[in-house]
Amino acid sequence: MGPIKQNASAATLTKNRTEDSVCISGLCATCVDGCIGMCEVGRSAIRAHEVIYPQPFGMITTAAEKRYPVDWSHFNIMGSCAGARGIEADSDKAIFPNVNLETKYGAGSGIKVKLPIVFGGMGSTNIAANNWEGLAAGAAISGVVLTVGENVVGMDPEAVISKGRVVESPELARRVKLFKQWQNGGYGGVVIQANVEDGRLGVQEYAIDKLGVKAVELKWGQGAKDIGGEVKIKNLKKAQLLKDRGYIVLPDPYDKAVIQAFEKGSFTEFERHSRVGMVTEEGFLKRVDELRKAGAKWVQLKTGAYRPADLARAVKYASKARLDLLTVDAAGGGTGMSPWKMMNEWGTPPIETFSLLFRYCDILAQRGEYVPPIAIASGFVFEDTWFKGLAFGAPYVKLIEMARAPLTAAMVGKTIGHKLQQGAPPVFVERFGKSVDEVFVESSHLRQLLGKDFDRLPVGAIGVHSYLARCAQGMRQLMAGARKFSLEHMTRDDIAALTPAAAKMSGIPYIMDLDRAEADSILNSR
Repeated sequence: MGPIKQNASAATLTKNRTEDSVCISGLCATCVDGCIGMCEVGRSAIRAHEVIYPQPFGMITTAAEKRYPVDWSHFNIMGSCAGARGIEADSDKAIFPNVNLETKYGAGSGIKVKLPIVFGGMGSTNIAANNWEGLAAGAAISGVVLTVGENVVGMDPEAVISKGRVVESPELARRVKLFKQWQNGGYGGVVIQANVEDGRLGVQEYAIDKLGVKAVELKWGQGAKDIGGEVKIKNLKKAQLLKDRGYIVLPDPYDKAVIQAFEKGSFTEFERHSRVGMVTEEGFLKRVDELRKAGAKWVQLKTGAYRPADLARAVKYASKARLDLLTVDAAGGGTGMSPWKMMNEWGTPPIETFSLLFRYCDILAQRGEYVPPIAIASGFVFEDTWFKGLAFGAPYVKLIEMARAPLTAAMVGKTIGHKLQQGAPPVFVERFGKSVDEVFVESSHLRQLLGKDFDRLPVGAIGVHSYLARCAQGMRQLMAGARKFSLEHMTRDDIAALTPAAAKMSGIPYIMDLDRAEADSILNSR
């Protein structure tokens, strides 16, 4: 798997003094008395628990550096030179622009999407809030699903809470409105996620009743960490407000010694932590029933990279509750303040998780039990891993969930938009032009789609749409090469394992065994 940097990382703003380090500990080969402490041990000696988390908080997304024994590079996409599925086998018709990437999921008429993509729950972190315009508008005009993550209401200083229940939240309303005002042709949807604190506040009932939300998601966890959501707070009054609202806030913002230390500048940030859930079958099924009675049209579940038995629970409970979507995350990534060591060293990795997931879904299917539509998440970025993920989990996996990649596209779009507005485009961008229309290649298409509304579209949204447009065309090309012209025709043998280890773990055929019977039949024919 290669050496892991255990004592220095860009994520914790630390580095070793020496070029070489001890592979087991990560410490410098020679640790010298008099060093100022650039490494993680040294920084911890100064700043203690602050160094647990990636930095600078609120301006970054993070993902693990750890290399797993098997990953998506151990599988290759298979193509063919014969036939076509989902379209007439005609060279003039079976062209990649004709690949259909639309799908839908959920009860009744379902939630229809132009691409098999969900933007994962991005909640109360500053990085999500500051880029929400681009994310929401970009998701809406692209026709994909957007999830509003946990703790948005609890962190909203303007939220009105009466008798422990939310009655108004301008920030949640803003997030929902931004998606709805750009939604095009009824594609996509906005989903409201909830953790323990959100459940107590009645966030999903408020969203259904007051904001017209039709889809909600229960959250057991994510792939980045196996504890609750976390953020940092730079304001004493807000830290006290959050403690009043029931959050765990460290250190205690009401302690006089803590207040004195904060005011003196001994530390500058409080930590806000959410509670971990306590899942039971009875409690879960009851909550699903409550949400449906409250008016939710579609109820979903997102689970994290927990041990295999917990994944089995998620699959089974989702089946019993006849959920509209089950999202399964795997170890390695996140958008918030996940502890760095936890992000690297905790949880079941992607290929292992999705191999177990396929097996568990298959068990239920063979028993004639309901298998909900599945979305998988963990480090998906481009069309190659979209394809591999959908094929790997076929026929159960219907969607790919992403968070960091679309957020990156939103941030870059926003930044370039600001630079263009200031008349100071970066040198590497200036060669494309000096205006939004010149720099963003999708502008002409979006102008045609949106008309005069294009001029008020957040430039971050153009970034998100452009990124997805690139991936969509790449996906169509890969699918056309595999002779699959719509998503329902994708199968597990559209990919092959490149090593016996990958084949054994996943059940995907080893490439030297793939098509063996068919090949022998062709060769033995007269």
